[in-house]
Amino acid sequence: MLIFENNKLVFPLYQRALSLMISKDFADQKGGKISLVQKQHSEQENSRRELLAVEQEAKKDKIIEQYGKAHFKTQMMSKFFSQLLAKVNNEFDDKDSLYVNELRIDNTASTILEVLAVKSASINKITPLIQSLPWLSNELINLVNKPQYRKRSDIQVTESHLALSYIGLNNLKLVMPTFMLKHWLPINSAPYPLLKRKLWNYALSVGLSAQLLANKYELDEFSAFTAGLFANIGLIIVARRVLENYNEMHKDEVREAYDNRDKRLHDILAEFEMSPELLLEQLIERNTQMSADIVELMRFDRLAVTEPLFDLAIIDDIEKMHPIAQMVAKAKAYVMFRSLAKEELISSDEAKAILSAVKLSPDDITLLKSSDIDHIKLNFE
Repeated sequence: MLIFENNKLVFPLYQRALSLMISKDFADQKGGKISLVQKQHSEQENSRRELLAVEQEAKKDKIIEQYGKAHFKTQMMSKFFSQLLAKVNNEFDDKDSLYVNELRIDNTASTILEVLAVKSASINKITPLIQSLPWLSNELINLVNKPQYRKRSDIQVTESHLALSYIGLNNLKLVMPTFMLKHWLPINSAPYPLLKRKLWNYALSVGLSAQLLANKYELDEFSAFTAGLFANIGLIIVARRVLENYNEMHKDEVREAYDNRDKRLHDILAEFEMSPELLLEQLIERNTQMSADIVELMRFDRLAVTEPLFDLAIIDDIEKMHPIAQMVAKAKAYVMFRSLAKEELISSDEAKAILSAVKLSPDDITLLKSSDIDHIKLNFE
């Protein structure tokens, strides 16, 4: 988001908040970011210092052996991550392929949101659309069968049209976008096991915060909630593809080294770790524009989310943004502030900087602070 990236005071906080999604230890690093080049130089310097210490006690041939191993590891890591970066860059440049093959977005899901956006929406219009999506039908059935929503504990719903009638249109406006986002989350986020949950929690909190602010400023709550959720599609796609490619490529390299009986390379590969710096750089560089590009492919006409998401990607002045984009920017700033404050990773001056950058008023902050922005509240009559 340019409103964060082009602000010298806020950008380090933006980096730190995204770093916190990757891991707490990574966020603790100064500024939340070390470039790949800096890391390689740092690793080389550390290796040099270690070797100098060893030199006082070891023989010359031992030093050469250790230096050779450190140098070989640095070379292999540099080569591996260069190949990884080239692969994900090619994937990210082909938005249509990501849309169809990676997220597997059925146009029917977007059509349901379009129907919900108009006043003439009805259960009868939506039912056949939902029935054509087995994954969505199953989600709705599972939802209404949860104990807190069951009208009678001895009866379970087994048909999607009955589930839909229980849920109703108003609840569906909350349920539908969240189920879509849930459907796109990575299956796992190894080697950062908490990343998947953090992506989900962050997106949901942004969506609910944007909805609350939209209500206060008399804007469309459904558009604000959906835009708040979908503004995080880019984070999900980038994290998903970088980590999945890393894990696949690393597994293939280890297998090849084993098959070739290359013990030296196999041992080095066993010591490899995913580069959080590379992941962070990709998240910062691509996530906002990626969200806008993917949502554009959904071809929304009635639901006001496409223009707001592009404004978030290309405008750095909140007053020049679409009103819904303003709500999402405010929501993102508050949720980032809250997550950093919880981990004691933000000072009072930094908090003022990030909240004032999006012109969050004291009343806005009070509203969000006093509201539950972590859980969806469904009203089953």
